[in-house]
Amino acid sequence: MLIAGAEIAVIGGGPGGLMAAEVLARGGARVTVYERMPSVGRKLLLAGRSGLNLTHAEPLDGLLARYGAGRLRLEPTIRAFPPDALRRWCEELGQPTFVGSTGRIFPEAFRATPLLRAWLSRLIDLGVTFAVRHEWQGWTDDGALRFKRPALDDRTRSEEVTIRPAASVLALGGASWPRVGSDGRWVRAIAAQDIGLTPFRPANCGFHVEWSDLFRTRFAGVPLKNIRVAVEHSSGGMGHGPGVRGEAVVTRTGIEGGVIYVVSAEARDIIDRAGGAMLMIDLHPDRTVVDLTARLARRRPGDSMSSHLRRSTGLAAVAVALLREVPGPAPDDPETLARLIKQVPVRLTAPSSIERAISTAGGIRLDEIDERWMLRRRPGVFVAGEMLDWEAPTGGYLLQATFSTAVAAGTSALDYVSLSRS
Repeated sequence: MLIAGAEIAVIGGGPGGLMAAEVLARGGARVTVYERMPSVGRKLLLAGRSGLNLTHAEPLDGLLARYGAGRLRLEPTIRAFPPDALRRWCEELGQPTFVGSTGRIFPEAFRATPLLRAWLSRLIDLGVTFAVRHEWQGWTDDGALRFKRPALDDRTRSEEVTIRPAASVLALGGASWPRVGSDGRWVRAIAAQDIGLTPFRPANCGFHVEWSDLFRTRFAGVPLKNIRVAVEHSSGGMGHGPGVRGEAVVTRTGIEGGVIYVVSAEARDIIDRAGGAMLMIDLHPDRTVVDLTARLARRRPGDSMSSHLRRSTGLAAVAVALLREVPGPAPDDPETLARLIKQVPVRLTAPSSIERAISTAGGIRLDEIDERWMLRRRPGVFVAGEMLDWEAPTGGYLLQATFSTAVAAGTSALDYVSLSRS
């Protein structure tokens, strides 16, 4: 639907804001992207430092299940703009994609810079303009959007700018990337409108563990490779079925890494309820208790326990040291030791700070937006991305939902302006 000439504001220059701007510009709107930082796309660039994971190749029903409680609201938008559509969009930018060995989808250039460069060129060709160093302050009493523009030098002063677009899209992100502008400052403006918010919490995060000084000093930064982890529930059962396999990293304050991020929401929620959570680590997922018991029973005379463990099981030094972090004396019985190797208990005391998290849970409650992704208390204001209260694991699911909700919000804003004109 074309709405030639209508002015629509996009607030936030991250991936969600840029995608909404493209949808709006293609619909004929005059689009300005307002961004607090000196340039747009910073979050995309930071996310792509080690490879820009855009989405995931798993079957759509499996992908949708990754959004947990948020699936009900996100499913229609993701089905309307699914991973295949996102991949075609990349290809149209001259950035074909490939599927990695774990099903994650990346641009062939791997990094974010070529894609962002091509994308910004397209947006400029579509007539999108960018107003950087504009920090959104909320609304005036009569409904205009307020921005603070800082002083450019010692001879100028900061000033407030107000605009009255036909519609607007908010895409200001969560609170876990303050370096690139996603610091959650917008919460004050939203709360001032009596719009319901769920407090931000870290997601896809590491956790604090009370390591011994010796373990912390020697093994901080060392990976725990080829492990399987699960979170123990208060009932004694394990989350995530048989567990999640992959790699983690010991830090000075605790543990983080891919497998930890997968179970982080589960562990965080248990900590909120109980004050702590027990992470169970299988240090040797390819061997059974019976196999390990047989190997551990063949101990050479004179072997220390550390040497015996490394020789008979192939465990790395960090894994052997982790066994010693378990309270109490190390078991001598081969079967008991084998069972410990298969289930090492590590007590998680708290999530890492939001600033160290990959993403956040919380934000604008989903019942505060209607089926068009418009704020019920602010007609003509649409919301996309991590401002909303949903969460997902790493693996491309975060960006996929951000892009999909941005397409939906942009499309709905076009429809809203069109109906307002008729």
